[in-house]
Amino acid sequence: MLLKTFGWSFAITVLGLALAGVLWGWQGLAIVGILSVLEISLSFDNAVINAGILRKMNAFWQKIFLTVGILVAVFGMRLVFPVVVVAITAKLGPIEAVSLAINDKARYQELVTSAHPAIAAFGGIFLLMIFLDFIFEERDYKWLSWIEKPMAKMGKLDMLSVMIALVVLLVTSMTVATAAAHGAGDKSATVLLAGVAGLLTYLVVGGISGYFEDKLEEEEEGDEPAAAPAKKGTGAAVGLAGKAAFFMFLYLEVIDASFSFDGVIGAFAITNDIFMMALGLGIGAMYIRSLTVFLVRKGTLDDYVYLEHGAHYAIGALAVILLLTIEYEIHEVITGLVGIVLIALSFGSSVARNRREGKSGESSGETTEVASGV
Repeated sequence: MLLKTFGWSFAITVLGLALAGVLWGWQGLAIVGILSVLEISLSFDNAVINAGILRKMNAFWQKIFLTVGILVAVFGMRLVFPVVVVAITAKLGPIEAVSLAINDKARYQELVTSAHPAIAAFGGIFLLMIFLDFIFEERDYKWLSWIEKPMAKMGKLDMLSVMIALVVLLVTSMTVATAAAHGAGDKSATVLLAGVAGLLTYLVVGGISGYFEDKLEEEEEGDEPAAAPAKKGTGAAVGLAGKAAFFMFLYLEVIDASFSFDGVIGAFAITNDIFMMALGLGIGAMYIRSLTVFLVRKGTLDDYVYLEHGAHYAIGALAVILLLTIEYEIHEVITGLVGIVLIALSFGSSVARNRREGKSGESSGETTEVASGV
């Protein structure tokens, strides 16, 4: 099971590190290895979130996520995306931007870094919406019940998460404007527009995928199934297919893109070589994809019911950190540790719960509320 799921990741790691050693020597090999670890540590919570969504999809779309999806994640976000950012920021053509990335790495790094406020605002608001919609939803299981119970009651107010996200965005843009008044460059308009774009992207992609998912459930209730049965261990009774799965796949890709922003920017602290960056971050992205599929196939989210909670709290923390990095420098180690600690705590609470319920890692299918504190 482990080798089958992670086989491609192991193979890509060996080939990638060997290629790095041949092209750049021991120093390049070390840099690529460090970037791989950086990506895994920053995106571990991404795997848990992805697994919660991927388990709703059928086997075909799970394979698409691992094949086409990884191409988008590795080449699209880790290689093409920074070049596109430079092209837009510096108003260059695609060929000129690529030439700049290869021949003038210092200038390339400067341009990508200067675009960080817009990237952080987009990703921060998008991830914040994911967290808010989770925390305001009534759930069968509650990890931190003293927080989640009142939040679920507040969530009955329509569009509450959107209103909070807009308030956070306004405060962030005003903070940037205040800093500009004290000598820094004014990027408040950029932050505001990028944040609104992140909010709209979440509402559009998430809304469309949710619409088709609800439509599918209605058809099932009317004895008109529109999707193939999911395999045992996927954690869902039905695997989404067709339009529902397609838009869910798009939603997954946008989530992955939002998680990759901090990794791409943080990688510049290690190297400004776009090919080293793409190779190292790409290897890390492969493990995140494989881990996502592993969690789905093992039914881990059903067995350890607070894992999703921990991952969503980590998303909320990452969203806040991204928005803070518009004005303040926060080391990537802090970002990675926050996510790992929250997931570890939620896993520990899940294990403790299973022991209290007389379990050994198997889900009982119970749907009663469980209050747990960490």
